[in-house]
Amino acid sequence: MAAIPPVCDFGWKAPDFELPATDGKTYKLSDIAGPKGTLIMFICNHCPYVVAVRDRILRDARDLQAIGIGVAAISANDVESYPEDSFEKMTELAQRENFPFPYLFDENQSVARAYDAVCTPDFFGFNSALELQYRGRLDASRRETGPADLRRDLFEAMRQVAETGKGPEDQIPSMGCSIKWKAA
Repeated sequence: MAAIPPVCDFGWKAPDFELPATDGKTYKLSDIAGPKGTLIMFICNHCPYVVAVRDRILRDARDLQAIGIGVAAISANDVESYPEDSFEKMTELAQRENFPFPYLFDENQSVARAYDAVCTPDFFGFNSALELQYRGRLDASRRETGPADLRRDLFEAMRQVAETGKGPEDQIPSMGCSIKWKAA
């Protein structure tokens, strides 16, 4: 069953974090933040919704970085239940696919909880003041990659944020596999 996050809570402030990345460094939110905005994505290695659009995520991340948006991805899944999402496998994927952004590991899931992340992919687009302006989908793809000419919802929304500081009023939520939470 697909999980769907809530609509955008405009103005909600991005929680800080400090997480290890697949490039061997540790990043805080301030290290990621761009001069025109910041995109935090909750993804993972195995989710078919992420796999279907991984190339588009990488394309949009590069294009957004070029206009001053800082970008990072976070994986928070329970790796005991989903070993393909382990830090080692994350590192292999990030290197093989040449991720243009830090791929962060939220082992204790505290950052995913602070962001109230629901699914993979779950996109959080912030303005330069780190106020939430977009919590929508990448495009109309679902478990399968959509046509090449789909509207780039995430890119267009974040370009608007970069130019105006405000996201679009109308947003269509992302959809994906639920975050794989550890047993309490």
